[in-house]
Amino acid sequence: MNLNEKYMRMALEEAGNALSRGEVPVGAILVTGDGKVFKDSNRTAELHLPQSHAECLVINAACRERGDWRLEDCTLYATLEPCVMCAGLILVSRVPRVVYGAWDKRFGAFGSVTNLLEMRHLNHYPAVQGGVLADESALMLKQFFRNRRRKADK
Repeated sequence: MNLNEKYMRMALEEAGNALSRGEVPVGAILVTGDGKVFKDSNRTAELHLPQSHAECLVINAACRERGDWRLEDCTLYATLEPCVMCAGLILVSRVPRVVYGAWDKRFGAFGSVTNLLEMRHLNHYPAVQGGVLADESALMLKQFFRNRRRKADK
């Protein structure tokens, strides 16, 4: 198993934690250059805050612990393509590499709906790779929303 798969499997575990709490099942892992791992999952319903996406939570945790807003030696792994909000935070915090699982055809900001990397004059452009364990990530999301629709129909 390569490193991308290893960390994406950890992110999938976090997504499962979100699912067990009734949250949209998205997980994120942030790995620093010295090997420190930050992990979390979506908590928007739990915290009643729209910015409580998994990606934002791990970035914020790493910045707090390091005492710096720049994460120039980190890789972010997320089970779903980051949305515009999360992608903006990735750009601002200078995360140099992003790996994600499933494409987000509703809110994806790294190619599916829009691509923030096409914006000219940014001072930071991370390397982005999508599709790592995409089927597993997408399946968990599809099941979550299918179950939510069933409950709404009853």
